Amino acid sequence: MIAQAKREQMERARYQFFHSGAEDYSVFPKVVYDSWKRSLAYGLDPEKQYVKRLTPEELEARRRKNAVLMEVATSFMEFLHTLVKGSGFVLLLSDSDGYILKLIGDKDAVADIQSKENPLVEGACRHESVFGTGGIGTPMAIRKPVQLASYEMFYPSEHEFTGIGAPLIDADGRLWGAICMSGAWNQTHPHTLGLVAAASYAIMRQFSLQRLYNRLAAAENQLQTIISTINQGVFLLDSGYTIVKTNDTALQILGYTKDELLRQSILEIMPSFDFFKMKKNVYDRDLTVQGKYGTIRAFVTIQMVQNAASSDGSGLLITFRQSPEVRKFVTKYIGATASFNFDDIIGQSSAITTAKAYAQIASTNSANVLLLGESGTGKELFAQSIHNSSEFACGPFVAVNCGAIPKSLVESELFGYESGAFTGAKREGSAGKFELANNGTIFLDEIGDMPYEVQVHLLRILQTREVTRVGGKKPIPLNIRIIAGTNVDLQQAIEEKTFRSDLYYRLNVLSLQIPTLRERREDIPILTDYFIRKYQPAGKAQIRGVTDEVMRLFLEYPWPGNIRELENTVERACLLTTDVYIRPEHITASVLRYRAPAAPAAPAPAANEPARGTIHEAERELILKQLNESRGNVKNAAARLGISRRTLYRKMQKLGIDYQHLRRRE
Repeated sequence: MIAQAKREQMERARYQFFHSGAEDYSVFPKVVYDSWKRSLAYGLDPEKQYVKRLTPEELEARRRKNAVLMEVATSFMEFLHTLVKGSGFVLLLSDSDGYILKLIGDKDAVADIQSKENPLVEGACRHESVFGTGGIGTPMAIRKPVQLASYEMFYPSEHEFTGIGAPLIDADGRLWGAICMSGAWNQTHPHTLGLVAAASYAIMRQFSLQRLYNRLAAAENQLQTIISTINQGVFLLDSGYTIVKTNDTALQILGYTKDELLRQSILEIMPSFDFFKMKKNVYDRDLTVQGKYGTIRAFVTIQMVQNAASSDGSGLLITFRQSPEVRKFVTKYIGATASFNFDDIIGQSSAITTAKAYAQIASTNSANVLLLGESGTGKELFAQSIHNSSEFACGPFVAVNCGAIPKSLVESELFGYESGAFTGAKREGSAGKFELANNGTIFLDEIGDMPYEVQVHLLRILQTREVTRVGGKKPIPLNIRIIAGTNVDLQQAIEEKTFRSDLYYRLNVLSLQIPTLRERREDIPILTDYFIRKYQPAGKAQIRGVTDEVMRLFLEYPWPGNIRELENTVERACLLTTDVYIRPEHITASVLRYRAPAAPAAPAPAANEPARGTIHEAERELILKQLNESRGNVKNAAARLGISRRTLYRKMQKLGIDYQHLRRRE
């Protein structure tokens, strides 16, 4: 506590310094004079306070940047406050630039310091270059704890207060901020400085531990992310050969769940490799790996690593993939991947919405699915979408056109063959499509064209979930999803004895009728816009759409080739047009033949008048329906329509649609 006589002596010594530069070290320590000199060098005037304060947004940004520091320091500040509660002291936390991030204190004390000329509030700057000598700026400047009181402060408005502060410096010497206790000048106590210094040390110790923990957690997440993105199966083992980490690819290849693999011994998964006799750091082997549904040939790489998860710091990293011969076969002869999902099925008609809903239900289980529909309706698009939303999504997707394989090769292509099974067979044999699709989905398109005598073999696969190669004796277990598609009336084919009834009932667990384009004409404008964007030629003027006459033709035409025919028609038109609109002369003759007699010309609409006509009215009705369901949210409505927001805004302007009242109604 400072005596009144001492305070008067401090006032005289301060006056002498600021008027003549005299320094009396019997009154003020050197640290105070040095701080005053720095403050003057910054251009500060002790008679004219400089106020600097963050906006609420800037303060919040700094708090986010120093979130860990605030989390650690706040608990210590709250503890210190319990020790000085009722004394008028407040506790302050600043960042490295001197901005107050946190303030804790008694209600009356806080109200008092916030009523000053330069209020001490969260967001206020107390850096020495802004506020001069004080309990936050000066400890940071000298990087040591310091206790200041009354006339030692730079600004006269602070002479009724004391500031006891300590810098927050980590083990690497980095300055993070300061912690300070502030109260009335006559409440100063020499023990307070030790209390604040101890709190500063404790905060930084806990802060360093928290940051280390956060870095370890981030490294753990990064490691798991890296493992998850590797397109091979991955096992990370501890020194006891126990699996501590894996990825989705490993689960897909082996058929296990993550819970079934973690904490299991690798000796059970790879029994054909003697891990106890490892002498080299890296091994590459073609091994038999034990999957959930049987053994799998895989190319395996085993590497010793330093692993913090193990007791002695050593472990193993194992990566594996199906044998190169199988991979090569898949790449060369299959080349099929499932790149589409339900979001790629464009349209808002009730017919296509219902079909998508049934398909999404089918994706939640592993039952056989039969897709029925004309050519060009998008059966493979549905098949890929079901695959990508199912439990088999991580596995292969193999599409087979049963009508395109020569009759003499159907069995060997689908079921594979052993060495010497027939003249011309490969010496090493060959895997069939079902083997290649194991742990994934096989899509048997045009199943109605499969030879009758082969259908019995397919029936057996459906019954046993096993495939036996041509010329082979050992069945190969399958974990596989089967989707079939056809444009043939299978009931009629059964009557004509070209399709087996027992196979039909095995396939037809879940059947899905894909609507024709004739049954979903309201989707034609949406699909047309989508294909125009898809086939917009590079280097040409942006194609805005089709003329009203072309759209009328599109809506009248029966589209026997369905969406595939519409896509080809629009692609051809995009290549031929030199205008910003696709006109009748750019359309194929088959579509033009359905052109109705020309109607009397209608007067052109005014600049702000919505376009008229049945086609525009249908389009307008469809857009309004989606805007209503989206409560005026243009982004959501555009997503429902399968078009961009920019296109939707253009169409709303053209059709005179005001969506703002829908938002107001909400």
